[in-house]
Amino acid sequence: MPSNDVLPERESSHAPWLLELTEQLPGVIFQLHRAPDGHLHFPYLAGSGTGLDGLDRRDLEQNALPALERLAEPDYPRLMALIERSARSGSPIATTFRLRLNGERMNWIAVRAQPREVESGTLWVGLMIDISEQMLEEDRLRRLSDTDDLTGLANRRKLMTRLDEELSLSNRHGLPLSLMMLDIDHFKSINDTWGHLQGDQVLRELASLCQGILREEDLMARLGGEEFAVLLPLTPESHCRQLAERLRRRIAENDFGVGSGQVTVSIGIAEHRVGDSREILLQRVDDNLYAAKHGGRNRIMAGA
Repeated sequence: MPSNDVLPERESSHAPWLLELTEQLPGVIFQLHRAPDGHLHFPYLAGSGTGLDGLDRRDLEQNALPALERLAEPDYPRLMALIERSARSGSPIATTFRLRLNGERMNWIAVRAQPREVESGTLWVGLMIDISEQMLEEDRLRRLSDTDDLTGLANRRKLMTRLDEELSLSNRHGLPLSLMMLDIDHFKSINDTWGHLQGDQVLRELASLCQGILREEDLMARLGGEEFAVLLPLTPESHCRQLAERLRRRIAENDFGVGSGQVTVSIGIAEHRVGDSREILLQRVDDNLYAAKHGGRNRIMAGA
């Protein structure tokens, strides 16, 4: 390999201030070399992120495998495929992956690297940065945007996104899909009699009770106020009706801090008809809920 292909050893004549500067970088400057037989090693590593728990950078200068073995299982083949593609096409690598550090903790790493051909193979020069805090914050914000603050359920936005996905599957493959809407009967009187704090507790407890009965693949959402929806993939109307009855009965029997039988729900249900739009399904469910409310409450209606 020509001498100008690989950065000099850190024991070389680098100015002390430059070495100190690179060690303070919030990331890792690196060179990754790939030989024609596929062997990978890091001829150069510098930066504050090179102190990998249990790894010696001098070992990595000879073999990159100890670091690659710390990749999350799904990320290893993906990164190796990116390296192979980059070596063939000369395209840069720009990706993120999870790397196990400090025991079992997985850190998110962003990497950008530019390849070039050298006499002994392919050499990438790049930068790795730990973005774990950024990923955690993005996940927190994503959950906030999809979650009802009071109950912890999905909100209307999340429901509509998931509903569109399930409708697409149902229309494409003819799979059964049902939707139910629940509305707490006379909820205003609960707030007026017991106060809004108790009313909020009723909403939270009802959400928890229903979650304990639903399947993992079902999605319950709070649409607003005292109205909820439950999306039931792979569920025909007959099974949806059975589940709705179970929910209705369990809610009516629960105390909720205001006495058994004081909190009841009216429920409208409908099964998706292949080819119908989201709006048609929602209107059918809403019509059935309206019929349940005006048919005496604490009951289930279907058929629209």
